[in-house]
Amino acid sequence: MPVGPAGGPLSRKDPMSPRTSAQGRSTRTDTATTSVEDYTKTIYGLTEWEDDPVVTASALARTLGVSNPSVTLMVRKMAELGLVDHHPYAPLRLTEQGRRLALAMVRRHRLIETWLVRELGYDWGEVHDEAERLEHAVSETFIDRLDERLERPVVDPHGDPIPRRDLSMEHPETERLCRVPESAAVRLEQVDDAVPDALRTLAEEQVDIGARITVRTAAATEGGDVVVARAPAGEGIRLAHELAHAMRVSLVDR
Repeated sequence: MPVGPAGGPLSRKDPMSPRTSAQGRSTRTDTATTSVEDYTKTIYGLTEWEDDPVVTASALARTLGVSNPSVTLMVRKMAELGLVDHHPYAPLRLTEQGRRLALAMVRRHRLIETWLVRELGYDWGEVHDEAERLEHAVSETFIDRLDERLERPVVDPHGDPIPRRDLSMEHPETERLCRVPESAAVRLEQVDDAVPDALRTLAEEQVDIGARITVRTAAATEGGDVVVARAPAGEGIRLAHELAHAMRVSLVDR
C-alpha cells in the first residue's frame, strides 16, 4: 500500500500523490500528478496567445481559483521536479521539460474536446469542463488511437492547434479581431473558450471557425465595439470589445 509523508496510507484525494495505474497515467512523466499537470497546462495556456507572455503567481491563482499560498507551495514542488524556473517575485516560466508536459496535456485536452463535439454531439461551449475531467483518466494509447480515429485533426472545435504525437504544432499568424482595421476581410481562426459569451454569440450568429467575415466597423477607441458581417453587404453583427478581444483572425485576400 502506498504511504504518505508521515508513514500512513496515502489518500487517493491527496493532490500531490502520483497515480500508479498504467491505464490512468496521463503523461510519460512518472512524477506528474493531476495537480502538477493542471498547473503546467494552465501556465502554458496563459502564455500561448500573448505577444509578451508573463505569468505571475497571482494570475495563476486567479485562473485556477485557488489561494496564493497554494500556488506558492505547488510552484516550489514543480521547481523541485524541474518543470518551472522560479525565483521570488519573478514571473513563472516553464522549463523545456515543463513545456513538454504542458503540451502533452494540451494534446489530450484538445483531442478529447474534438471527439466530444464530432462524435458525441456536445456543444463547443460545454466541452471544456468535460475534457478537463477526462484528460487525466485515459492512457497514451487511448489518446493515440483517438487521434487516429479523428483522422489527426489539426485544430480543436475552438480553433486551437492540436499538438502532434511528437508535441510539435503550428500556430497560424493571427491578430485579435478588436485590433483589425475597418474594411478588412478576415478568416475566423480561434475563439477563447474561457469567454462563454463569445462562444454563444458566434453560435447564435452561425459563425464557425474558418468563416470569412468583413470588419464593417473597427473599434473606434480602446474598448470600443466591433461590427462584422458575413458578406460586405450582409447584416452587421455588433461585438462588444471583450468578445472581439476573445477572437483571433487571419487576413485573407478579397
